[in-house]
Amino acid sequence: MNTQSRLEGKRILVVDDEEDVLETLVALLDICRVTTATTFEEAEKLLKSRPFDMTILDIMGVKGYELLDIAKEKGVTAVMLTAHALTVNDTVKSFKKGAAFYVPKEKMANLPVYLEDVFEGIKKGKRFWWRWLDRMGPYYDERFGDEWRDKNKKFLEGLKYRV
Repeated sequence: MNTQSRLEGKRILVVDDEEDVLETLVALLDICRVTTATTFEEAEKLLKSRPFDMTILDIMGVKGYELLDIAKEKGVTAVMLTAHALTVNDTVKSFKKGAAFYVPKEKMANLPVYLEDVFEGIKKGKRFWWRWLDRMGPYYDERFGDEWRDKNKKFLEGLKYRV
């Protein structure tokens, strides 16, 4: 089964205040049915009025954590996307608030692979974050140094990985 097959036809709401990011994500997710929003208010209205399989939320410019709460209430799987809130603390916060994945904008080109992981996990009844450490661990090691793992053992154990 190819990577994008689970994504085909999925209804995805992408929320970001940067038009170029939205354009890039629409292109990356061309086999999905993508709806975009540039403001919190627009995204909130869409989440409350239309069905989506997933939403991709910027954290900073559009009140991403508030939208995450709304998505959870509506039963919509949410993936967090960020440049400015790229910290280990925000990663842990996203996980604890129920996000399915946390993607640095620098890794946005790989988003279809990450979304595939999420949908595969849903299908197999696995935790959303089941492949997050495999995908992001080396990036976090490079960006935050090896000590981030030591400082966040409880979080990493919650991902059910050996650390």
